[in-house]
Order: sequence, then structure tokens, then C-alpha cells
Amino acid sequence: MIHHVQIACPAGSEEALRAFYIGVLGMAEKTKPPVLAARGGCWFTDEYGAELHLGVEDGFQPARKAHPALIRPDLDALSDRLQAAGYAVTWGDPDEFPGVRRFHSHDCHGNRLEFLHPIS
Repeated sequence: MIHHVQIACPAGSEEALRAFYIGVLGMAEKTKPPVLAARGGCWFTDEYGAELHLGVEDGFQPARKAHPALIRPDLDALSDRLQAAGYAVTWGDPDEFPGVRRFHSHDCHGNRLEFLHPIS
């Protein structure tokens, strides 16, 4: 079982992260321990059990290939929210990953994200 996935972010980007991860994705912010909070970044969790830690990285470069894949039952609504907020959504070919509906998008700093749900 994975506890969390860490994604890099630029220094001073906490408000942009909150606007995206809370405002668009509907996640909740998780309080960081004080020693780690001093380093910047944010932690987020969702009602489906995913936990993402956004950590400040000097010389930040967005992850264009590596990505977390988050299981979400609300794919269509989430896709609509992302697109309404100006984030492109690319649906995956069903033949590439049989039994799963999925799409990719990017966060406010260009990090790749995948959202998926098993087809029943």
C-alpha cells in the first residue's frame, strides 16, 4: 500500500496549488508537520484515499511523463471541471488499458496527472 505520492512544485506556489488541488480537483489540504511546513509546498488528500504531497524543488521542472494515477468515480464531472478551469484533458484509448476509463491532464505547474476508473 502506498501512503502518498510526492510531486515537485516551485517555491512560493502554495496559493496556486490550493486553487488547483482544492478548487478544481476538490481535494482537502492536510496540515503538514511544522518542521516540514517550513520547507514550503502543500499536502492534499481526497475522499477516495489518495494523498499527494507537493514539495518545493530548486530548479523545478514539471513531470511530463511520470505521474500519479488517481482512481476517481466521477471522471466525466472531473473532466468537465478541469476543462472549464482551462486545463486540457486527453482521454486514453480504451484498447491501451482494457477495463479502465482514464484521462490525463496537468496541474497548475504542468505536472502530468492521470485519473482513472475501472469499467464494471
